[in-house]
Amino acid sequence: MKKVHIWLSIISLIFTVSWVNAQEVAEENNTRETLKAEEVIDSLQKREKKPYTIRFGIDLSKPIMAQLNKDFFGLELVGDIRLFSELYGAIELGNERKTQQSERINFTTSGSYLKFGFDYNMYKNWKGMNNAIYLGMRLCNSFHKQEVNEYEPYQLDHYWNTEIIKQGPEIREQDALQARWLEIIAGIKVKMFNNIYMGFSFRLNRLMNDTLPDNFDNLHIPSFNKKTDENVWGAGFNYTVTYAIPVML
Repeated sequence: MKKVHIWLSIISLIFTVSWVNAQEVAEENNTRETLKAEEVIDSLQKREKKPYTIRFGIDLSKPIMAQLNKDFFGLELVGDIRLFSELYGAIELGNERKTQQSERINFTTSGSYLKFGFDYNMYKNWKGMNNAIYLGMRLCNSFHKQEVNEYEPYQLDHYWNTEIIKQGPEIREQDALQARWLEIIAGIKVKMFNNIYMGFSFRLNRLMNDTLPDNFDNLHIPSFNKKTDENVWGAGFNYTVTYAIPVML
């Protein structure tokens, strides 16, 4: 009986030690799995918290054009914000005033415009870079007015010189005019230093509709540029400098 009790005690001790060791191993495995899960969560959180940016700046091409052409004034402010990994929301607003001669009419177009849309970056940046080679689209709307400064009446008989009309019912300003168009954009943005970016874009414009002045036409639309009866397509460009503010989202 004593031997039986001894063997039972030994077996019980062995079972107890094995059970304790198994519990310790299980606890260690659970701890390791918990740490791994926490590391994965931390890694995902760090990966999700990318440094997004809000950029704002100015189009330099319009002040340069104003210096070269005394009959032109323009100012455009630009901005964008990253919505997703490579997709940016963009907005542009500006004001223009331009006097020009078109065939027999000298006129001045002045007004403001607003554009909003998106840019998609196709350039794969290295770590820490935020340059862009992008395609984009804008929905645009102008609010402008047309002023006829002088005109030359059309005559079938060109033997006699035609008098330039500078006064009369047609020499007037017509406001409350609008135009809407779409822009397809291709451009680049490059980080120069710190948070300063330089960019260039080319725009192809498609006029959707416009409000016409009486006895006249919108021969020029702010930011859309030249417009004719036969052609509803236009083109433009901008050359921007912007400042980026990093934002953790």
